[in-house]
Amino acid sequence: LPQGRLTGPMPWVIAIMMFLTVLATGAGLALNQGARALVEEVSGRVTVQVAEADPEVRGQAVRRIVVLLEQAEDVGAIRVVPESELAAQLAPWLGNDLQIADVPLPALVDADLLAPESARAERLALLDKAVKDINANARVEPHADYLSPLARLVGTIAFAVVALMAFATGAVVVLAARGAHATHRGTIDIMHMLGATDAQVVRLFQRRMMLDALFGGVVGYIAATVVIILVGRSMQAVASDLVSSASLPGIAWVIFPLLPVAGVGVASLSARITLRRALERSL
Repeated sequence: LPQGRLTGPMPWVIAIMMFLTVLATGAGLALNQGARALVEEVSGRVTVQVAEADPEVRGQAVRRIVVLLEQAEDVGAIRVVPESELAAQLAPWLGNDLQIADVPLPALVDADLLAPESARAERLALLDKAVKDINANARVEPHADYLSPLARLVGTIAFAVVALMAFATGAVVVLAARGAHATHRGTIDIMHMLGATDAQVVRLFQRRMMLDALFGGVVGYIAATVVIILVGRSMQAVASDLVSSASLPGIAWVIFPLLPVAGVGVASLSARITLRRALERSL
């Protein structure tokens, strides 16, 4: 068999696959970290919304809710959102000529809930019941409820992308193993006539492909690490809350070196299974 380890496209294809896998893993871990940081930051923040059309009834309900929140021991800062601020947020959709009287906007009261995380769900239920006793159209909305699905979605997408890359790497190795078997079919027949077993032939090809996968994995890993470091420095200047809070956790630098090792394992297993089946069919 040829001894050149860098011949053929397989090492470079695996390098590209590993490059994308490390980038996808890094992006997933960073965004998941950022989403979780935002969730923790707003985990104790709630908004009491009073969706009452009558302005007088709405105003009375807001005043009573503010008194209720001020008397609660586990409620921190309280802020009634001005109607002008709500109108400004609606301006991009309804126009700058929007009059407050034209649209019955709900009243919003922001507050910080200081209850321990273990008792927060129970406290939110009691607070929601208390504001509904004041006005049936009032409800308490925890901010974390809107961001928790985002954290789960980011983690799921990152896992799916990494799994897809692993599958693609295995497919590349399968194609390369089949091509190697077809190319060296004559050499394999001579080896069999000289007494070589299928296990010895498989071991020979498997070792060659593991070396190719190791080279490609290391090259892809190094290139992706350099890109991650450069992108990380650039992201520090981005003003977006999610992007600026997205940073790689410490465990990421433990996971990254394991990806090329896992790639070699996938390549070894794929080559072994493919070559065994090819030899069984040829006999």
